[in-house]
Amino acid sequence: MKLTGNTVFITGGGSGIGRGIAQAFHDLGNKVIISGRRKNLLDEMTHANPGMKSLELDIENASSIAAASQTLIEQYPDLNVVFNNAGIMQFDDAAGTIDENLLTSTIATNLLGPIRLTSALIEQLKRQKEAAILYNTSWLAFTPFALSAVYCSTKAALHSYALSQRYKLRGTSVRVIEIVPPWTQTDLLNSSKEPRAIPLRECLDETMRLLGSDTDEVVLERAKQLRNNAGPNEHPYVIEFNDWVLGVA
Repeated sequence: MKLTGNTVFITGGGSGIGRGIAQAFHDLGNKVIISGRRKNLLDEMTHANPGMKSLELDIENASSIAAASQTLIEQYPDLNVVFNNAGIMQFDDAAGTIDENLLTSTIATNLLGPIRLTSALIEQLKRQKEAAILYNTSWLAFTPFALSAVYCSTKAALHSYALSQRYKLRGTSVRVIEIVPPWTQTDLLNSSKEPRAIPLRECLDETMRLLGSDTDEVVLERAKQLRNNAGPNEHPYVIEFNDWVLGVA
Protein backbone atom coordinates (compact mmCIF):
# COMPACT_ATOMS: atom_id res chain seq x y z
CA MET A 1 0.00 0.00 0.00
CA LYS A 2 1.09 3.59 -0.36
CA LEU A 3 2.45 5.06 2.86
CA THR A 4 1.88 8.75 2.12
CA GLY A 5 -1.07 10.93 1.18
CA ASN A 6 -3.53 9.01 3.34
CA THR A 7 -6.14 9.86 5.94
CA VAL A 8 -5.70 7.08 8.50
CA PHE A 9 -8.00 6.07 11.36
CA ILE A 10 -6.41 3.81 13.99
CA THR A 11 -8.20 2.05 16.83
CA GLY A 12 -6.20 1.51 19.99
CA GLY A 13 -3.86 4.29 18.91
CA GLY A 14 -2.89 5.42 22.39
CA SER A 15 -0.52 2.60 23.26
CA GLY A 16 1.53 -0.32 21.96
CA ILE A 17 1.61 -1.20 18.29
CA GLY A 18 -1.27 1.15 17.47
CA ARG A 19 0.54 4.11 18.98
CA GLY A 20 3.74 3.26 17.14
CA ILE A 21 2.03 2.84 13.77
CA ALA A 22 0.14 6.12 14.33
CA GLN A 23 3.43 7.86 14.97
CA ALA A 24 5.00 6.32 11.88
CA PHE A 25 2.14 7.38 9.59
CA HIS A 26 2.13 10.86 11.12
CA ASP A 27 5.88 11.22 10.62
CA LEU A 28 5.37 10.35 6.93
CA GLY A 29 2.97 13.28 6.57
CA ASN A 30 -0.33 11.42 6.61
CA LYS A 31 -3.44 12.80 8.30
CA VAL A 32 -3.88 10.53 11.35
CA ILE A 33 -6.86 10.11 13.66
CA ILE A 34 -6.35 7.86 16.69
CA SER A 35 -9.00 6.39 18.94
CA GLY A 36 -9.25 4.54 22.20
CA ARG A 37 -10.90 4.40 25.60
CA ARG A 38 -8.19 6.21 27.58
CA LYS A 39 -8.49 9.91 26.82
CA ASN A 40 -5.27 10.77 28.66
CA LEU A 41 -3.22 8.63 26.28
CA LEU A 42 -4.96 10.09 23.24
CA ASP A 43 -4.33 13.63 24.48
CA GLU A 44 -0.69 12.80 25.13
CA MET A 45 -0.26 11.66 21.54
CA THR A 46 -2.07 14.58 19.91
CA HIS A 47 -0.27 17.16 22.04
CA ALA A 48 3.08 15.67 21.06
CA ASN A 49 2.13 15.50 17.37
CA PRO A 50 0.55 18.70 16.01
CA GLY A 51 -2.05 17.90 13.37
CA MET A 52 -2.85 14.46 14.74
CA LYS A 53 -6.47 14.15 15.85
CA SER A 54 -8.20 11.86 18.32
CA LEU A 55 -11.64 10.37 18.79
CA GLU A 56 -12.85 8.58 21.89
CA LEU A 57 -14.15 5.13 21.00
CA ASP A 58 -15.18 2.10 23.00
CA ILE A 59 -14.67 -0.59 20.37
CA GLU A 60 -16.59 -3.05 22.57
CA ASN A 61 -19.75 -0.95 22.33
CA ALA A 62 -21.85 -0.99 19.15
CA SER A 63 -23.40 2.43 19.87
CA SER A 64 -19.97 3.99 20.38
CA ILE A 65 -18.80 2.54 17.05
CA ALA A 66 -21.86 3.89 15.27
CA ALA A 67 -21.34 7.38 16.71
CA ALA A 68 -17.62 7.44 15.97
CA SER A 69 -18.17 6.18 12.43
CA GLN A 70 -20.69 8.92 11.74
CA THR A 71 -18.22 11.51 13.02
CA LEU A 72 -15.50 10.12 10.76
CA ILE A 73 -17.77 10.15 7.71
CA GLU A 74 -18.84 13.74 8.34
CA GLN A 75 -15.50 15.25 9.38
CA TYR A 76 -13.07 13.24 7.26
CA PRO A 77 -14.59 12.69 3.80
CA ASP A 78 -11.13 11.71 2.49
CA LEU A 79 -10.72 8.86 5.01
CA ASN A 80 -9.11 6.01 3.08
CA VAL A 81 -7.27 3.81 5.62
CA VAL A 82 -8.83 2.06 8.62
CA PHE A 83 -6.48 0.17 10.93
CA ASN A 84 -8.32 -2.25 13.21
CA ASN A 85 -5.71 -2.51 15.92
CA ALA A 86 -7.49 -2.36 19.30
CA GLY A 87 -7.62 -5.64 21.20
CA ILE A 88 -7.55 -7.20 24.63
CA MET A 89 -5.88 -10.38 25.84
CA GLN A 90 -6.57 -12.15 29.12
CA PHE A 91 -5.76 -15.50 30.62
CA ASP A 92 -8.55 -18.07 30.61
CA ASP A 93 -8.97 -21.81 31.21
CA ALA A 94 -10.28 -23.80 28.27
CA ALA A 95 -10.20 -26.88 30.53
CA GLY A 96 -12.53 -25.26 33.04
CA THR A 97 -15.29 -22.68 33.28
CA ILE A 98 -14.73 -19.57 31.17
CA ASP A 99 -15.69 -16.33 32.90
CA GLU A 100 -18.68 -14.86 31.07
CA ASN A 101 -17.44 -11.27 31.24
CA LEU A 102 -14.04 -12.26 29.83
CA LEU A 103 -15.71 -14.21 27.03
CA THR A 104 -18.13 -11.52 25.90
CA SER A 105 -15.67 -8.63 26.33
CA THR A 106 -12.90 -10.33 24.36
CA ILE A 107 -15.16 -11.35 21.49
CA ALA A 108 -16.86 -7.94 21.35
CA THR A 109 -13.53 -6.08 21.36
CA ASN A 110 -11.38 -8.28 19.15
CA LEU A 111 -13.90 -9.60 16.62
CA LEU A 112 -17.25 -7.82 16.67
CA GLY A 113 -15.62 -4.40 16.99
CA PRO A 114 -13.51 -4.58 13.82
CA ILE A 115 -16.39 -6.11 11.85
CA ARG A 116 -18.82 -3.42 13.03
CA LEU A 117 -16.36 -0.62 12.34
CA THR A 118 -15.41 -1.70 8.83
CA SER A 119 -19.06 -2.37 8.02
CA ALA A 120 -19.96 1.17 9.09
CA LEU A 121 -17.16 2.73 7.03
CA ILE A 122 -17.02 0.44 4.01
CA GLU A 123 -19.05 2.63 1.66
CA GLN A 124 -16.89 5.62 2.59
CA LEU A 125 -13.79 3.61 1.71
CA LYS A 126 -15.23 2.40 -1.59
CA ARG A 127 -15.61 6.01 -2.71
CA GLN A 128 -11.88 6.65 -2.44
CA LYS A 129 -9.50 6.25 -5.35
CA GLU A 130 -7.26 4.07 -3.16
CA ALA A 131 -8.22 2.64 0.22
CA ALA A 132 -7.14 -0.03 2.67
CA ILE A 133 -8.57 -1.92 5.62
CA LEU A 134 -5.87 -3.18 7.97
CA TYR A 135 -6.39 -5.89 10.59
CA ASN A 136 -3.87 -6.51 13.35
CA THR A 137 -4.30 -10.21 14.10
CA SER A 138 -1.48 -12.24 15.68
CA TRP A 139 0.81 -15.19 15.16
CA LEU A 140 -1.51 -16.80 17.75
CA ALA A 141 -4.27 -16.82 15.13
CA PHE A 142 -2.43 -19.79 13.60
CA THR A 143 -0.78 -21.53 16.55
CA PRO A 144 -2.71 -20.79 19.76
CA PHE A 145 -1.40 -20.05 23.23
CA ALA A 146 -3.52 -22.39 25.33
CA LEU A 147 -3.69 -20.11 28.37
CA SER A 148 -5.51 -17.46 26.35
CA ALA A 149 -7.79 -19.61 24.22
CA VAL A 150 -10.56 -17.05 23.74
CA TYR A 151 -8.14 -14.37 22.55
CA CYS A 152 -6.51 -16.76 20.08
CA SER A 153 -9.91 -17.83 18.79
CA THR A 154 -10.91 -14.23 18.08
CA LYS A 155 -7.71 -13.63 16.14
CA ALA A 156 -8.23 -16.81 14.11
CA ALA A 157 -11.77 -15.68 13.34
CA LEU A 158 -10.57 -12.21 12.32
CA HIS A 159 -8.05 -13.80 9.94
CA SER A 160 -10.88 -15.77 8.35
CA TYR A 161 -13.06 -12.68 8.08
CA ALA A 162 -10.25 -10.74 6.40
CA LEU A 163 -9.88 -13.48 3.80
CA SER A 164 -13.59 -13.34 2.97
CA GLN A 165 -13.63 -9.57 2.87
CA ARG A 166 -10.59 -9.47 0.60
CA TYR A 167 -12.34 -11.82 -1.81
CA LYS A 168 -15.55 -9.78 -1.79
CA LEU A 169 -13.68 -6.51 -2.38
CA ARG A 170 -11.59 -7.79 -5.29
CA GLY A 171 -11.94 -5.47 -8.23
CA THR A 172 -12.65 -2.46 -6.00
CA SER A 173 -10.34 0.31 -4.80
CA VAL A 174 -10.21 -1.20 -1.30
CA ARG A 175 -7.38 -3.52 -0.25
CA VAL A 176 -7.62 -5.75 2.80
CA ILE A 177 -4.29 -6.20 4.58
CA GLU A 178 -3.63 -8.44 7.56
CA ILE A 179 -0.74 -7.71 9.91
CA VAL A 180 0.62 -10.76 11.75
CA PRO A 181 2.99 -9.70 14.53
CA PRO A 182 4.82 -12.10 16.83
CA TRP A 183 5.08 -11.76 20.60
CA THR A 184 5.96 -8.08 21.03
CA GLN A 185 7.18 -6.04 23.97
CA THR A 186 3.97 -4.17 24.81
CA ASP A 187 1.69 -3.95 27.83
CA LEU A 188 -0.36 -6.89 26.53
CA LEU A 189 -0.06 -9.54 29.28
CA ASN A 190 2.69 -7.39 30.82
CA SER A 191 5.13 -8.25 28.04
CA SER A 192 6.93 -4.89 27.88
CA LYS A 193 10.13 -6.36 29.35
CA GLU A 194 9.77 -9.96 28.17
CA PRO A 195 13.18 -10.94 26.68
CA ARG A 196 11.68 -13.56 24.37
CA ALA A 197 9.39 -10.97 22.75
CA ILE A 198 10.43 -8.82 19.82
CA PRO A 199 11.30 -5.21 20.78
CA LEU A 200 8.47 -2.86 19.87
CA ARG A 201 10.72 -0.67 17.71
CA GLU A 202 11.82 -3.69 15.67
CA CYS A 203 8.20 -4.76 15.24
CA LEU A 204 7.15 -1.30 14.05
CA ASP A 205 10.04 -0.89 11.62
CA GLU A 206 9.44 -4.28 9.99
CA THR A 207 5.68 -3.70 9.86
CA MET A 208 6.01 -0.35 8.09
CA ARG A 209 8.57 -1.75 5.66
CA LEU A 210 6.26 -4.62 4.71
CA LEU A 211 3.21 -2.35 4.53
CA GLY A 212 5.05 -0.37 1.89
CA SER A 213 5.35 -3.48 -0.27
CA ASP A 214 2.63 -5.09 -2.38
CA THR A 215 1.77 -7.84 0.10
CA ASP A 216 -1.73 -8.42 1.49
CA GLU A 217 -0.41 -10.36 4.49
CA VAL A 218 2.24 -8.61 6.55
CA VAL A 219 3.83 -11.55 8.34
CA LEU A 220 6.79 -10.49 10.43
CA GLU A 221 9.82 -12.75 10.23
CA ARG A 222 9.49 -14.05 13.79
CA ALA A 223 5.83 -14.89 13.17
CA LYS A 224 6.41 -17.06 10.11
CA GLN A 225 6.97 -20.37 11.90
CA LEU A 226 3.62 -20.12 13.70
CA ARG A 227 1.87 -18.76 10.60
CA ASN A 228 3.13 -21.66 8.49
CA ASN A 229 2.34 -24.36 11.05
CA ALA A 230 -1.42 -24.54 10.50
CA GLY A 231 -2.39 -27.81 8.82
CA PRO A 232 -3.58 -31.35 9.48
CA ASN A 233 -0.48 -32.19 11.52
CA GLU A 234 -0.26 -28.99 13.52
CA HIS A 235 -0.88 -30.33 17.02
CA PRO A 236 2.69 -31.49 17.85
CA TYR A 237 3.98 -27.97 17.27
CA VAL A 238 1.11 -26.50 19.31
CA ILE A 239 2.39 -28.60 22.23
CA GLU A 240 6.00 -27.63 21.56
CA PHE A 241 5.16 -23.92 21.33
CA ASN A 242 3.09 -23.86 24.51
CA ASP A 243 5.75 -25.79 26.41
CA TRP A 244 8.29 -23.18 25.27
CA VAL A 245 6.15 -20.24 26.41
CA LEU A 246 5.41 -21.87 29.76
CA GLY A 247 9.00 -23.01 30.31
CA VAL A 248 8.07 -26.67 30.46
CA ALA A 249 11.19 -28.84 30.35
